[in-house]
Amino acid sequence: MPRPTPGDRSLRYSWFALGLLFVVALFNYIDRTILSIMQVALKKDLGLTDTQLGTLTGLSFAIFYTTLALPIARLADRVARKYVLAAALTVWTLMTAASGFATGYLTLLTCRIGVAVGEAGCVPSTHSMISDFFPRHRRALAMAVWGLALPLGGMLGFAVGGQLTAALGWRHSFVAVGLSGLLMTPVILLFLHEPRRGRFDAPVAAGAAAPRRSIGQALRLLWNIRAYRYLVIGEAFQAWGQNGMMAWNAPFYSRVHHLPLPVIATWLALITGLGGALGTFGGGALAERLSVTDVRWYMRVPAIAAFLTVPFALLQYFAPDAHVSLFAAIVPAVMVNVYMASGNAVSQTLAPPDMRAFTSAVFVLVVSIGGLGLGPTVVGVVSDLLIHRFGLAETSLRFALPTIILPATAASILFWRSSVHLSREMAPLHQETEQREAEPDPEALRAPAV
Repeated sequence: MPRPTPGDRSLRYSWFALGLLFVVALFNYIDRTILSIMQVALKKDLGLTDTQLGTLTGLSFAIFYTTLALPIARLADRVARKYVLAAALTVWTLMTAASGFATGYLTLLTCRIGVAVGEAGCVPSTHSMISDFFPRHRRALAMAVWGLALPLGGMLGFAVGGQLTAALGWRHSFVAVGLSGLLMTPVILLFLHEPRRGRFDAPVAAGAAAPRRSIGQALRLLWNIRAYRYLVIGEAFQAWGQNGMMAWNAPFYSRVHHLPLPVIATWLALITGLGGALGTFGGGALAERLSVTDVRWYMRVPAIAAFLTVPFALLQYFAPDAHVSLFAAIVPAVMVNVYMASGNAVSQTLAPPDMRAFTSAVFVLVVSIGGLGLGPTVVGVVSDLLIHRFGLAETSLRFALPTIILPATAASILFWRSSVHLSREMAPLHQETEQREAEPDPEALRAPAV
């Protein structure tokens, strides 16, 4: 039997490293999602309004998440990214555990801000490392695998959070979930090796140093890449609908259809997890396959998926029967996740190697303000408005949640616009060769056998 080559060992370790990054991201999205399934209990125990709940799951989280993403990303572009990731993981898991001791809106808000501060370091560091573990032709698939952490983390957040809240209460649930994630910190420090930056990119000329761009120069460079510009703005609109649904689906089925919490947790876990996984992985795999003949399919696939979200979301929220609504919810759960893998792969491919974490942070900033910030918050504000102005105490979410079709439509248009510029702007930035793609990573060769 032939012995594995250095390149084989390097690729094998890359997939092992991706597995570690996947587990970290899984806790990221569990800790973020768990609050959504607890909203019924939090509203009752702490006397919170829908607007306050919306800010806890949306705007207040997004403000600090995005504010710190840029400086943390600048740090990750200059120091070992695994240390940035380990520190971020420690902060957000401890603050999730601390949420179990909240006594009211302000203390819970403070804990959620702490979670946001920690999670701000996760995505930029991870995207940058994945881009150096995998060559461009494997990058969308790697991003699709890593992106499965969002729907599966959402599924576990709903399932575990719902069952734990029903059995132990929301306070013990926060503590248990937070401390579980903290166990990954020593694993990252011991087993994750730092990949060489720009490993699969054209080599820098001898004696030339990587450019030191200011934040303004880096932002101007990204703005001038039109495919990236339309992609990021489109993802902000798509994330608006995605986060609005994830934050408010549980209260919707509780108030409008009067389903018990364990039933809601089970249904939403399956819909969010399986539907989201199919959208994330299937969308990335389909886009990568079609892009072999035309790279514009990287963004055409998300454009079509965003458009298909609209009719099924309307059916989900206006269907009079709970089971019809839940079955209709499968399609939006799939479609709102299709953009993730190809969008992440495209943004990292368009970015110069020395500013990939920064590029991801800009991505996170725009998407989080538009999506995570506005999505849950706007739905909560509209719901409160319908309650106080029109007396729709139980059915306000039936009319507030369908507002997500507007950003979904905008996302579809912007993704298509991004595809128009993609083939022209992608090629000059990355001139990879077969020799560069086959070159083993020295860190990977020192990695433990897996």
